[in-house]
Order: sequence, then C-alpha cells, then structure tokens
Amino acid sequence: MDSMMMGAMSKGMMSMPDMAAMDMSVMQACMDACSACEQACTVCSTQMMDCSPACMNCADMCNTTMRAMMRMQGMTPASMMAMLDACIAMCQTCMDMCMMHADDSEVCRMCAQACQACMDACAAMKDMMAAAA
Repeated sequence: MDSMMMGAMSKGMMSMPDMAAMDMSVMQACMDACSACEQACTVCSTQMMDCSPACMNCADMCNTTMRAMMRMQGMTPASMMAMLDACIAMCQTCMDMCMMHADDSEVCRMCAQACQACMDACAAMKDMMAAAA
C-alpha cells in the first residue's frame, strides 16, 4: 500500500476510541495476510474436496475482515477484536480441513499455510490493539 493510502487510513484510525497509537504496519500485514488467504482459499475451493465449503467460508471471512480494516469509521476496538477472532476461527477450521488433504494436494497444503499466516497476522493485530488501548 502506498504512503498516501496509509496516511489516509491512519487518520481514519484516529476516529477509533483509544486507538490513536495503532501501528499501521501491523495492520497492513494483517490485511495482506487476509488477502493472500482469501485468494488461496478461493483456489482451494475449486478442488471440490470436502474442504471446499470451509475454504469458501474462509475466503469470505478474510475478505470481510480486510474490508472492515480499510474503513474504520464506526468501528470500535471491541468489534474489530470480534472480527479478528472470527477470522482466526474460520482460518483454523479451513486449515484443519485442508490439512487432511495436504499430503495429496499441493493446493490444500498451500491453503493451510495461508490460513496459518492469516491467523498469525490476525493475532499480531489483536496484540497490537491490546497494547495500544
């Protein structure tokens, strides 16, 4: 993301109660991980394995979480934490399902890795928000 967009997002973050000290690089890493996970899950869902429904749900959750981070107006720390928790939970479900096929499917293995990276980034975002509050 370019610096002009990061600056605009930083101003939006200032409207969130108690979030003026948020680290935009952590937020950007979380949005990037959500985007990568959405893409991996979308590809994996086309494999028509029993993980496909979880992959589709995870792709949707990652996209929604990323979009919520990009428009902070009206967002409260509690609601963002809930979004991050939901994203982590959906990524965990998807990863667990895809790991059942990881030995036989490179696509499922890639999806599971993207889910893990997204969970890690969402956890880092939660930690940063907790420290900034």
